[in-house]
Amino acid sequence: MGKIEKGILGGFSGKVGTVVGGNWRGIDYMRSKGKRSKAEPTASQLEQQAKFALAVRFTQSMSALLAIGFSQYSVKQTGVNGAVSYILKNAIGGTYPNNSILYADVLISRGDLPNVLAPTATAAVAGKLMYNWTDNTGTGIAKPADKVMLAAYCPDLNQCVYTTGSSRRSDLTDELNLVTFSGRVVQTYISIISDDGRDIASSIYTGEVTVL
Repeated sequence: MGKIEKGILGGFSGKVGTVVGGNWRGIDYMRSKGKRSKAEPTASQLEQQAKFALAVRFTQSMSALLAIGFSQYSVKQTGVNGAVSYILKNAIGGTYPNNSILYADVLISRGDLPNVLAPTATAAVAGKLMYNWTDNTGTGIAKPADKVMLAAYCPDLNQCVYTTGSSRRSDLTDELNLVTFSGRVVQTYISIISDDGRDIASSIYTGEVTVL
């Protein structure tokens, strides 16, 4: 049974006949009740479902990071949904049913803040990933106190280790503790966010690395 929240002219929640009402992120909506389809899915539908499952599986490993990273480009949707949408459009390759994530084309954040220059990720120490970069303070709105965001995703485990500001643009180096990924391949990324959290950069892929 539906419940009217704000009088006859307001939104409602629940089901009234064939209409479903609700509120999402402060927006009242109504939609018709879906009908169950008895038709078998087409090849195109199966392919899209497989791609969607790939994108969702990947983003679930770093959902809190993506909520921050895609906050500026997620109008009327969550940051994770924004990331899923980006991956579906730009970072899935192969031919169904052998589709895969194109890790070099993935973004873990998206924005207009200048990212650091010449970032690298190397496994120079057992269980750790070392990041280095060049400080480009003064480029656009780049500031020395901007916070660096690091991420290392392990496809074998579908797990991601990340930071959201353990170092600054001016520090030139930082590290991730990846002892749980020892001996495994990781896909690595770097981004940067302003100290007040209002501006964020589009991330840079820093390569595939085998953790020592």
